[in-house]
Amino acid sequence: MSAAKHSTVRGRSSWTVRAPRLLFLCAVAAVGTGTAVHLRDAGDPVHLVAALLAACYLGWLAVEIPVTFRSSTAPPSESATLLLYATARIATASAAVLGPLPWHDWSWALLVPALVFVGGVVLRQVAIHTLGRFYSHHVMRQQDHRIVTYGLYRFIRHPAYAGMLLAHVGFVAYFLNPLSVLLLVLLAAAITFRIRTEEQMLMDIPGYPSYAADHARLVPGVW
Repeated sequence: MSAAKHSTVRGRSSWTVRAPRLLFLCAVAAVGTGTAVHLRDAGDPVHLVAALLAACYLGWLAVEIPVTFRSSTAPPSESATLLLYATARIATASAAVLGPLPWHDWSWALLVPALVFVGGVVLRQVAIHTLGRFYSHHVMRQQDHRIVTYGLYRFIRHPAYAGMLLAHVGFVAYFLNPLSVLLLVLLAAAITFRIRTEEQMLMDIPGYPSYAADHARLVPGVW
């Protein structure tokens, strides 16, 4: 490889690593601002729960710091889907927490989307813990990569993505402004595109084609 080409590849790899970290900081800034805004009106239960949800989202980001900032010796297979996926996620959460709330009176029914959000985050964290070192925000194949078929992976192929989508459905359902709903649709499309891209790599791993034939991607019996 020529020096110029090597420099270009190294530059792209470096940007692939830096971009998600920069987007992470943008998410912290946006959601942190939303938390502060709703805390100013915390005397209203609607805004208090909004502030708590936003704070929980910040906690979720913090929990995934080790993965977001993890160094890897294996080069990513591609970076386009990660940037699209991360951008759609941050835009969705930001539009939700920074937009106006549609609710004027408190109702216990508003706890339903909050519980959906928490359930999605728990689902994702359990899936990440199950994969352990095989989990990465990047699409990549490790030298000893193997298929995990136990735990949540006994039921669906991508529980981490299912948790990501479910958590944002709950989050957006509570804040429920038109822009966040539109961006949620974009996030769902980005997740779908990323799953298809990731599976192109996974199909080369022994055992994955037969595993994929018997397990749905996100929702058993649906897709």
